[in-house]
Amino acid sequence: MKVGILGGTGPQGRGLGRRFAMAGHEVLLGSRDAARAQETAAGLAGAGRVTGVANADATDADVVVVAVPHEGHADLLTSLAGALEGKVVVDCVNPLGFDKQGPFPIEVADGSAAQEAQRILTGSTVVAAFHHVSAVLLDDPDVTDIPGDVLVLGEDREVVGRVIELAQSIPGARGVYAGRLRLARTVEAFTANLIAVNRRYKTHAGIAVTGLPAQDEA
Repeated sequence: MKVGILGGTGPQGRGLGRRFAMAGHEVLLGSRDAARAQETAAGLAGAGRVTGVANADATDADVVVVAVPHEGHADLLTSLAGALEGKVVVDCVNPLGFDKQGPFPIEVADGSAAQEAQRILTGSTVVAAFHHVSAVLLDDPDVTDIPGDVLVLGEDREVVGRVIELAQSIPGARGVYAGRLRLARTVEAFTANLIAVNRRYKTHAGIAVTGLPAQDEA
């Protein structure tokens, strides 16, 4: 696939870009600053086909991943709604806050970041995925296998199946259909629990769903 990543210079976007390129996909790494995107892409040159571009140019792809901080999420998608018309948009944004007690989920008026994206992008097909995959592991070229499940949520089962295939191009990962888009709020919020686990045990844990067939189907 040709995969565009909005916010591709951040930890999650860069890590996903590295893994998608290593799997043979062509990656457009987007940023508000095209020069910064080009610099980041140059650092991933050994991974595969990665090009640094402005966020607007990263929409020229088969699948566009949104990996920006939630505070800029709505404004960015509003500005790119026309360019994203007819596209598959994969939202992996986690609306979280942090205080002295640690991470906590932030209430979103639309229910979740993914639902916020679907409200704004009326002409796009929005899928939620990649919330629980460690950015540290994704971006470490010495890590060859990233075991765990990627929960994929959406309304269009054919599109969900494509995103499951994309997830499974990451060695060790398994894509799992986890319901319709309205359930994205619990998936996004659970990231706070996972961060708390990782801080307590000083690891980069993901999640695994038990009792499924060896190869789940969308």
